[in-house]
Amino acid sequence: MIGAFIDGPLWYFSLTVFLLGVAWRLAGIVRRGVAADLAPARGDAARGALRTIFTRALPRRPVLHGGRVQMIAGYLFHLGLLVLLLFAQPHVDFYAERIAGFGWSTLPHWGFILASEIAFAGLILLWIYRVMNPVTRLLSGFGDHVASLLVFMVMFSGCLALGQSHEALRLLHLFLAELLLLYFPFSSLMHTFTFVLSRGYTGAAMARKGVNA
Repeated sequence: MIGAFIDGPLWYFSLTVFLLGVAWRLAGIVRRGVAADLAPARGDAARGALRTIFTRALPRRPVLHGGRVQMIAGYLFHLGLLVLLLFAQPHVDFYAERIAGFGWSTLPHWGFILASEIAFAGLILLWIYRVMNPVTRLLSGFGDHVASLLVFMVMFSGCLALGQSHEALRLLHLFLAELLLLYFPFSSLMHTFTFVLSRGYTGAAMARKGVNA
């Protein structure tokens, strides 16, 4: 009974809340707009936006000096998690069955383990940095720690369910993932999508002023 609820209604409900919540948050940001810049443009705003979106993902010298641990941990976590989400065989099978209707090449078992270890190392380092660094500790709220804990629990339960030998472990992993989907649109995890808008706005604004941001 509980398993059928997690596999069916709760999955569709959490996915709907996630999609509508993300769309609502993004629409709210876009609808606010920006103040008109009446000064003559000194550069191409669109080019500046695209440049900043991509270049801010690359290491920058000031960051290498002042935030090396945070930068390395960020790469480890985000790249490791991306690989797991897109190429772990259980995930690809799930996408083929529930969402896309087709699958693609997946990681071998050792690749899954390696990507998991990289993502776990990055997540744990990021959380330690968050609570140990005075600035990030001050800026972090309760919701940030809830998000970190939820992501950790989803990843950990996924590793436990990898063998797919126990249905209860698979359902636990799916249930935690559904909780994460429900929490996502109302948390700082929205930076998964909003970073494009914030970087694009910064790049466009600076490019109009003739500044290479």
